Amino acid sequence: MDREQHGGWVYIMADRYRGTIYVGSTADLAFRVSQHREGQGSRFCAEYGLTRPVWAELLPTMHEAMDQEKRVKRWRREWKFALIEKANPEWRDLFDDILK
Repeated sequence: MDREQHGGWVYIMADRYRGTIYVGSTADLAFRVSQHREGQGSRFCAEYGLTRPVWAELLPTMHEAMDQEKRVKRWRREWKFALIEKANPEWRDLFDDILK
């Protein structure tokens, strides 16, 4: 199966409002966030307790998602906060929404 046909996600995990954040990309957002919540997603998320998905964007291909992840990672912290707060002003945990 060609993963490019199914798109890719760029997402941000956080521990709390305006706390530590992690930017990642994946083809399967629900599975990847579940991994992070169980401490198996990335060392960084496990070390800092990042279990709350607070922002996500679906792109047409996984390649585009990975490129966007790289761009967002280079952004200043305040720009990332603004991106999150435009869609999720309360920094609500979006896990239940992702599972739907």
